[in-house]
Amino acid sequence: MNKIRKGDQVIVIAGRDKGKRGTVSLRKDDTHLVVDGINLVKKHTKPNPMKGAVGGIVEKTMPIHQSNVAIFNAATGKADRVGIKMLADGKRARVFKSSGEEIKVA
Repeated sequence: MNKIRKGDQVIVIAGRDKGKRGTVSLRKDDTHLVVDGINLVKKHTKPNPMKGAVGGIVEKTMPIHQSNVAIFNAATGKADRVGIKMLADGKRARVFKSSGEEIKVA
């Protein structure tokens, strides 16, 4: 079970974007996430008249390692860790470690 999923609000805890918040838009693989507005790079593109693309410098969001982000707890306003709790019906639920409150699926 992935502790950080698509749609979660996360905060960057390490790297050049430390302290910034964003929403997970994509899981690239088991360890990398794409977060909106985080880890932006400038990419130089050539014009391609066949595709109708103009050349220039575009900003692109690159993946970030999941160890460099933590889930954002809106109740405390801080980063938090994620735990797994077994429910009565046998299903697993993600909870905040600090409060034990269940994480709502966005």
